[in-house]
Amino acid sequence: MEKIIDLHIHTNLSDGTFSPKEIIDEALKNGVTTLSITDHDSIEAYTEELYNYAKSKNIKIINGVEISTKVEKAGVHVLGYNFDINNQELKNKLSVLRNARHDYLHNVSKKLNELGYKVNTEDLDKIDAVTKAHIALDIVNNIKNKEMLLRNFNHIPSKGEFIETIMNEGCPAYVKKETITPKEASGLIKKAKGKAILAHPVAYKYEDSFTDEDITDIVNEMKADGLEANYIYVDRNGNKINESEKWNKFAKQHNLIVTIGSDFHKKDDIHPKIGLVGENLEINSDNIINSLCN
Repeated sequence: MEKIIDLHIHTNLSDGTFSPKEIIDEALKNGVTTLSITDHDSIEAYTEELYNYAKSKNIKIINGVEISTKVEKAGVHVLGYNFDINNQELKNKLSVLRNARHDYLHNVSKKLNELGYKVNTEDLDKIDAVTKAHIALDIVNNIKNKEMLLRNFNHIPSKGEFIETIMNEGCPAYVKKETITPKEASGLIKKAKGKAILAHPVAYKYEDSFTDEDITDIVNEMKADGLEANYIYVDRNGNKINESEKWNKFAKQHNLIVTIGSDFHKKDDIHPKIGLVGENLEINSDNIINSLCN
């Protein structure tokens, strides 16, 4: 029987909607046999309770994290896998990055307020690993912002469209957030005896106009172990873009291992489900698992 794996999943300890145990339940329903929770700058999901629960469901867990980094052109995400969950240097740095998220929240809320948007800053501040997505979703779902959103967008935008138009670099509410480089993130992961993977290169192409040369430079600079080549990108209009064949070839040319991930946050009938069930992806699950765990 084919093994179904998913190595890029978010929980409600980051910007997802499912608890860690609910992720296991959903994965089980979808036939997933191996998964990784990769919350933003957080490994809080990895408790003894979670490991035991996954084991009771015959689901293998590979420790994971998604670290927010920055290059000159835009933000870049670095995935870490199979690292020592108790590595103190990694834990300390993730804590610093999460605290920086709250500084960012308050600074960007001020800018958004000045633009006329209402932000529930106090409620958002209770989220440990608060993200741009949390902030944008709060704004587009707030009835008090309806008139402003319709005036500026002519419709109620998705959180992604709001981020790309209002919050990203060069936009009216851009705020520089304390961050690290992909090279620094990769170094932390490797010191913790893990594998460093450049997340979803296809996303940087469509969101930030990265070229193949840009991706090559990042991969070389961070001394990446691999690339998240098997990934379905969903654009702001809900269109699915599958360039996995291209990125698998890229990985092979650069001697990189490949991984696969749904980047699951919630069930919405638009983005891939846990396990990427129903998507057109052909992978060798055993090769991927062995590459990360050996």
